[in-house]
Amino acid sequence: MLLQYRNYSSGTFLFPDPVTCIAGLNGSGKTNLLDAVYYLCYTKSYFTAYQQNNVQSGTDGFRVTGYFTKEGRDEQISCKWKGGKKEIFRNEVEYEKITDHIGAYSAVMIAPDDTELVTGGSELRRRWVDSILGQVDRDYLEKLIQYQRVLMQRNAWLKLQAFNPSADSTELEFYNNRLAEDGTYIFNQRRNFLVNFHPLLEDYYHKLSGGREKLQVIHTSDLYEKPLQQWLDQSLQHDLRYQRTLRGIHKDDWDMRLDDMPLKTFGSQGQKKSYLFALKLAQYAYLSNVQGHLPILLLDDIFEKLDQNRMEALLRIIRGDGFGQVILTDTHPERIRQAFGADKELGFIYL
Repeated sequence: MLLQYRNYSSGTFLFPDPVTCIAGLNGSGKTNLLDAVYYLCYTKSYFTAYQQNNVQSGTDGFRVTGYFTKEGRDEQISCKWKGGKKEIFRNEVEYEKITDHIGAYSAVMIAPDDTELVTGGSELRRRWVDSILGQVDRDYLEKLIQYQRVLMQRNAWLKLQAFNPSADSTELEFYNNRLAEDGTYIFNQRRNFLVNFHPLLEDYYHKLSGGREKLQVIHTSDLYEKPLQQWLDQSLQHDLRYQRTLRGIHKDDWDMRLDDMPLKTFGSQGQKKSYLFALKLAQYAYLSNVQGHLPILLLDDIFEKLDQNRMEALLRIIRGDGFGQVILTDTHPERIRQAFGADKELGFIYL
């Protein structure tokens, strides 16, 4: 149920089928409805970091409510935002901390602009990996939030030194110790994640592309060279000069390669698409393995972007035993009927 969410004044929608297609013309609200499902899982939009962008024009807040069935139990999740305040309810009881909801329900979104995960800057890839690990490891999420907060405090201290230098290093030592402790944990979890994730990625890439390329993802981090505490101590003069912390896990990246060549620079458009879809499907499989339940797979207008071979390969995968509920959008419902064939468990929502 939606209330004042994006272009919806109000609306109630049912998703009883294993596969549901949200069909309608461009601008009818297909993506917004898909995003509302994502919001119920993660208490945030997939497409914007600003809550105000989710509010219907001319109103001062929104509410999204959904009913989930998990392990034979029905639960109501409700997300409310008004006047800059967000509230999350589970069976009409408000969470003490919004982060307590993360991990209860999972969704994996694949959208047209996701190619930036492959072609864009390192921040996008860090945010993506953090979103996965934050769902399966509460300590990771809490330490990441704390690391980011202390990093801002240390950077503010560095800026202050340029105008009002202080010989007292007590505050700096506190920041360094906290960053080193939390950053080391985050680094180790990211490194361990790739060990389990990489085989899943390889498998899905070859299923999607039929290619024989050797696939690699290399985690790059300052902490492979030396402990973070040493970096923070030894880089202080550089940090003071630039007024920001230059070394740490906030600079980590994931180098994506095919046949030892950087995908971003040398990969074809088809290879990049296959790589992207393999990343998201591997994310789905990883969450399924660790959490013990199947996420919801959300596909936004992807059949506009895929050639016939890749579309058929993707359909074979998502109709397999390892996938649960699928919700997708398309402007041409007939295309979806043809793609899925005579599947009696295919439902439609027309906007």
